[in-house]
Amino acid sequence: MGPFVHNIDPVFGQIGAFYLWWYGLTYTLGFFALFHWFRTVREPLGLDVPRVYDLTILLAAAVLIGGRIVEVVFYEWAYYSQHLPHILWIWLGGMSTHGILLGGTLGAWLFCRLNNRSFLSLADELVIPAAFIMGLGRIGNFVDGQIVGSVTGVWWAVKFPDAEGFRHPVVLYDGLKNLMLVPVLLLIRHMKPPRGVVLGSFLFGYGFFRIIIDYFREYRIELLGLPPGQEFNIAMSIGGIVLIIWAIRKRYPRVKPLPDNAVFNALNIDIRKATRTKRIVLRAFLLIPMVIPSDWTQDVYQRYSSRHPGMIDTAWYPAISRDGSVRQSRTPDAVPGNDRFSVETSRLDR
Repeated sequence: MGPFVHNIDPVFGQIGAFYLWWYGLTYTLGFFALFHWFRTVREPLGLDVPRVYDLTILLAAAVLIGGRIVEVVFYEWAYYSQHLPHILWIWLGGMSTHGILLGGTLGAWLFCRLNNRSFLSLADELVIPAAFIMGLGRIGNFVDGQIVGSVTGVWWAVKFPDAEGFRHPVVLYDGLKNLMLVPVLLLIRHMKPPRGVVLGSFLFGYGFFRIIIDYFREYRIELLGLPPGQEFNIAMSIGGIVLIIWAIRKRYPRVKPLPDNAVFNALNIDIRKATRTKRIVLRAFLLIPMVIPSDWTQDVYQRYSSRHPGMIDTAWYPAISRDGSVRQSRTPDAVPGNDRFSVETSRLDR
C-alpha cells in the first residue's frame, strides 16, 4: 500500500436538475439515526411517538437553519450580500459546523422549554447520536476533498484534489475520533451517571482529542501562539471536566436505564401514532439535505466536473468568479480559476 490519490466522485445520483451528493447524504443518515435513537430512549425521556417526531423535526430544522445562517452571515457575507436569493440555494453548498452545533443546541433548548423537559437529560441523550452524525459528516468532508492536513510522507497520506503534495487525512482522523466517542458514551450512559456527566464526557472527549488532531493540520498561528480553533477545543475540554465534577457534586438524578430490548422495540413502534403531516415533514428533512454538496459555497461545475463525468453546466449551478460575481453561463473549455473557493485549511470551524 502507499499514498492515496483522491479522485472520488462526490455525486451518487441526480433528481431533475439537482445532483445528489455523498456529503449531503451524511445529513440524511444522521437525521435518521437521530430519529431512531430518540425512538429508543423515548421511555427514559418520557416522550410519546408524536413528540419523537416533533423533536427530530425541530432538531433537523435547527441544524440546517443554524448551519446556513452562520455560514452566510459570518463567513461568506461578502458574496451573499450581493446575491441575496442564493441564501436559499443550499445546493451551492455552505453549512457552518459552529452553526450546526449552535442550531442543534437551541433546537434542543426550545423543545425542552415548550414541553417542560430537563435540558440536561435531553442533552445527555442527544450527544450520542450527535457524535455519530459528526463522524459521518467528516466522511462526507473527505469524499468532497475538504479539510487537508500538513504535508507528510506517511504511507497513508492523501493527495487531495485542491492541495499540493501528499497530506495527513486529518478529516478522517477527526471522523474516527467522533465515531469512537459513540461506544464510549454508550458505556458511560450504561453506568447510569448523574445528569450532565454524559454531556460533559462528550465535551471533554471531543475537545481534548481534537487538540491532538489539529496539530496535524496546516494552520497559521494566531491568538496566544495557537492555531485557530484550538482555543475552542481547550474551552470544550475544560468545560467538559467542570460539568462532570459539577454534576457529580450536585448529585443530580441519575440517567434512567434503557428498557430491555429497547433498540429492537424501537423498530416496532407504530409510526401511525404520529400525524400524516409530521411523517411527511420528517421525510422531507431526510431528503432535502442530499442536494448539499459541501460545507462552503462552491462553483459546482468548476470544482466537481473533473470528478463527475457528464456533469452539466446549468443556471442552477452558476459560475462564481474570483471576485464573487456570478455569470449565468460559460463554456466547458473556459472554466475560470477558483481561487475564492480553494481549500481553506484555516477556517476555525473546519
